[in-house]
Amino acid sequence: MAEPAASSSGEVSFADLLQTRERGKLKLYIGSAAGTGKTYRMLNEAHLLRQRGVDAVVGFVETHGRTETEAQLRDLEVVPRKKIEYRGVVLEEMDPAAIIARRPQVAIVDELAHTNVPGAGRAKRWEDVVALLDEGISVISALNVQHLESLNGVIQNTLGVTVRETIPDWILTLADQVINLDISAEDLRQRLVEGKIYAPEKVSTALKSFFTEENLTTLRELALREVASSVDRTREGITARAEAAVSGRRSADRRTVDRVLVGMSSHPEYTEILLRKASRIAGRLNPDWYCVYVQTPAESASRIDATVQRKLVGNIQKAQGMGAEVVKLESDDVAGALCRFAREKGVTLIIVGQSRRSWWGHVARRSVIDRLLHNTEGLDVLVVSLDRENGAE
Repeated sequence: MAEPAASSSGEVSFADLLQTRERGKLKLYIGSAAGTGKTYRMLNEAHLLRQRGVDAVVGFVETHGRTETEAQLRDLEVVPRKKIEYRGVVLEEMDPAAIIARRPQVAIVDELAHTNVPGAGRAKRWEDVVALLDEGISVISALNVQHLESLNGVIQNTLGVTVRETIPDWILTLADQVINLDISAEDLRQRLVEGKIYAPEKVSTALKSFFTEENLTTLRELALREVASSVDRTREGITARAEAAVSGRRSADRRTVDRVLVGMSSHPEYTEILLRKASRIAGRLNPDWYCVYVQTPAESASRIDATVQRKLVGNIQKAQGMGAEVVKLESDDVAGALCRFAREKGVTLIIVGQSRRSWWGHVARRSVIDRLLHNTEGLDVLVVSLDRENGAE
């Protein structure tokens, strides 16, 4: 099917994108914090799509009692929610099966990072969204920038806030459009004071904690940077598909310019930092990346500490959630195993981490990193600092 035509400004409307292929399209609104108008904009877009003859429904929206948002729900079809009893309380979740049975062209799904209640089916709402896309249903959804998994450490270090609900960064690579709802820190704080975000009794605390001008400015900068990166990735993907079509090669959605390998150790704290940093780097180059753990004899099942083993399994699951293909190798030569695997898979970049308290250990009197740097002809090696995380990566 032909690519959609662009407007005079170079932008392609979401309605036009709906006509391009069988798999569902994904549009994401990203905000710096609650109250930037994400839900309002999604519902307004649903009205506009319906005016153009597009069958759009509301899969899940939480109005939080905001009058402006509730008004936008009028005249829109809302798919009934699934009721689930959990610990004696009946809770409501989005019902993906009901949406699939209804088969609209577009579903509005709010709060992408939401964790579903046990018994809902899938653990996370973003997993439900992927299921809808696979069924050919397009989705318009929203998230705040702090919910990106790779920014978790940055947010904790700079804002002092622990974000527990996250989405893997690779979800952004699925998006056909990413829109940043930019609003100044001053205007957002004013919306909070006017009662347009939280209930009156929560305003004073919010202004002094999360909604400080410094915090909101930091989040705004992160959102702008993330959306800019997403736009670049989308443009590169379109260019690659166009070049493939011209040259007669089979079109592919994913780029293969750089293949990335991340060397993972059993050290729980540093591995978590490495994964977050590496997933952002890998996402900019190629959403398909490897996370490789080389188990040495000293870390065999019979010798590794039980606590370390549990945390290692947890980090493997975290890497998978970030979109990595996790591979376990066994060798007493960590650097050699990583290099051999990289060459077998056509990897062009190996990412490893190093801290002041080096956790790689030494092999044959030289650290793993030293051996990588001396034995990776034809491969690039990127060593990232694991001592702290910041937003300047």
